[in-house]
Amino acid sequence: METLDRFIEDVTNLVGRIDDEHEITREVSALLSRLLAGGYRLPPEVTRPSKDRHVTYPLYIAPDDSWSLASVVWNMGQRTPVHGHEMWGVVGVYSGAEQEVRYVKPLPSETGRALTPAGEQVWERGQVTVCCTTDDDVHAVVAIGDEPTIGIHVYGGNIGTMSRRSYDPATGAVHWFVSGWDSPVAD
Repeated sequence: METLDRFIEDVTNLVGRIDDEHEITREVSALLSRLLAGGYRLPPEVTRPSKDRHVTYPLYIAPDDSWSLASVVWNMGQRTPVHGHEMWGVVGVYSGAEQEVRYVKPLPSETGRALTPAGEQVWERGQVTVCCTTDDDVHAVVAIGDEPTIGIHVYGGNIGTMSRRSYDPATGAVHWFVSGWDSPVAD
């Protein structure tokens, strides 16, 4: 069985020796696929949805904020706004399913224009995707199906403290936000 401690050690080593985010995301994708296929089980307190919105539970934050690991949980039908991350990221679906809608990342000069859709994809249990790199980083996610969706997310920074963009897809208007971290819910 693949362990979370081993995964954290492996990602820490990658982040410490590789500078290219595309190479990092390829390598992290392989490690996350192995973790999911190896039968890793999340602790129950980081798998509980909120009735109000999706939640982001920290699993690990590197001491230097160079990367973070989270359990992100959506109740059925919950969705994110259209948003970016400002860093690389890899997502593995732990349970449930999500539909991702990608948009072309607007150039700084392209203000006041509707976002251009760039495709949709359904991600299911066990699947892993590179959700973002700094050059390709705008999407929205909705939990689909009849059970909560849980994703294991790996980011190239502390996702809970980073200033990020949300977008109005109809106008392209940008709003900056910090998502923060949610506290795990014990029984």
